[in-house]
Amino acid sequence: MSEPDDTDLVARLQRGDASAFVRLFEQHHAALRRTALTFVSTPASAEEVVQDTWLAVVHGVHAFAGRASIKSWIFGILINRAKTRGVREARWVPESAMSDADAAACDNQRARVETPKQRLLRKELAGALHAAILGLPERQRTIVVLRDALGWTPEDVRHLLDVNELNQRVILHRARTRLRARLEQFRASS
Repeated sequence: MSEPDDTDLVARLQRGDASAFVRLFEQHHAALRRTALTFVSTPASAEEVVQDTWLAVVHGVHAFAGRASIKSWIFGILINRAKTRGVREARWVPESAMSDADAAACDNQRARVETPKQRLLRKELAGALHAAILGLPERQRTIVVLRDALGWTPEDVRHLLDVNELNQRVILHRARTRLRARLEQFRASS
């Protein structure tokens, strides 16, 4: 269901209120980009998917029916576009292709000083996790990203993906189990 704040925001968007769009953009753009990166092979592709999503939001907001939250609606658009783009690209991203800007942003958030070896291991682990997520079946990947990476509630995921509670838990458990196994393999080989 649509949240109380959504009603006013959607009404403002439908009237063409630019400040409503800016608010929506600021709230969700970074998470949309992170989500897109789990389906496509490069940050540039993710950014294109996100831009396409925002265009679809602007052009389609008049058709928004409020059966779900505006957030769920936007992420639904993004996931569909990102899946399509990811299938088209049909290739894996080597961990070396990760953005230095993303790595630098993570570095800036750390209070402690890392040695070059620790930094390299962290970057390799992040690459292994990214590759493991990309290697998940599509449904598992979508649910684990929404729940674990973006912090969505089970209810929001159920509404977005039209999946029942039990099925969602089973899919999430399988995804986490596969990721854990992949990361254990990485640790064993390091």
